Amino acid sequence: MTASKPPGPELDADADPASAARAIVLRQLSNSPKSRLQLSRKLAERNIPEDVAEAVLDRFEEVRLVDDTEFAELWVRSRAQNRKLARGALRRELAEKGIDDDTAACALAQVSDEQEETAARELVERKLRSLRGLGDASERDKAVRRLASMLARKGYQPGQAFRIVNEVIDAALQDDGQAGL
Repeated sequence: MTASKPPGPELDADADPASAARAIVLRQLSNSPKSRLQLSRKLAERNIPEDVAEAVLDRFEEVRLVDDTEFAELWVRSRAQNRKLARGALRRELAEKGIDDDTAACALAQVSDEQEETAARELVERKLRSLRGLGDASERDKAVRRLASMLARKGYQPGQAFRIVNEVIDAALQDDGQAGL
């Protein structure tokens, strides 16, 4: 026997679609902030008529419970700090969530070049601690490729990634006199 979800307004066939839509949006927002597009998709999944969904979302925007600008700023701040993502990756994530280019650009402006570079260096330094044998040229090349690939997955540009990786490895080798690596 499978456990079923307790009936809510969105599950009652006789329920008012607007009430069901409001309940869905409120539940979604109670979990975490969402963009208008994310909420619109959720309402479509639950078979809420498009005109009802738009009216409910418009009202939520009026009372500022749905605000794509605020969502984008929170998203960028959180993902840049916690996941150390570069602006390129953040821009893609915002686009997937329905944030327009201008709003995304404003939100991304909170991440400076220096912050992005510092985050990349921290990622490389943390990962570098687990690598050994960098005095050997082939091991160093392998480490450079792995570390640059890690940064690329986080949205860093290839040139920037290779430069940072090489600088961090050079500094580590110089600091340790190649003894511990």
